[in-house]
Amino acid sequence: MKSAASGASPSAIIVLLWGINNVGSRRVTMAALKSAFEAMGFKHVRTVLASGNVIVEPPRRGPDLGQTITLGLEKALGFPITVIVRTVRELKSIVGSDPFKAVPSGPDVQQYVTFLERKGTARAGGRLPPPSKGVSIVRADPGEIYSMVMLSRGGRTTDLMRYLDRHIGPAGTTRNWRTVLKLAA
Repeated sequence: MKSAASGASPSAIIVLLWGINNVGSRRVTMAALKSAFEAMGFKHVRTVLASGNVIVEPPRRGPDLGQTITLGLEKALGFPITVIVRTVRELKSIVGSDPFKAVPSGPDVQQYVTFLERKGTARAGGRLPPPSKGVSIVRADPGEIYSMVMLSRGGRTTDLMRYLDRHIGPAGTTRNWRTVLKLAA
């Protein structure tokens, strides 16, 4: 099976979009998303799953790349989207750090990574208020928050999403750990 980032060059970036194709959010086809990126000059555009994950080769590098994508998508799709950009190398580093190695795993445990819009916006793990029963913050780094939902303890993904919305708002977007592994592979 070919992975999402297979063959991606070192200059490839992963674009994570907040607020599309989830329950109650705006619908965007992957074909429309691909066309929007191609119209902005991106090459080798690949969408991964239907939840706003795009691997691309940028036409140029610069500090305003996230802003360029944000403005381009708003123009193409007609509404604002929060855009979070990571390099393939950054995602591989996250996977290599094995953030969930010290926590339980199994079919009743769901692991998530919340990618923050601007690095340095995460509060230290001990400074985030405790989440509801069945939800746990595993680690909070400057650009990511690692969390898990324990179904056997009554936790639900919606509980985690409400918690994150309350404490970080649309400054980040959350992906299941399996999706992160797929994007980094």
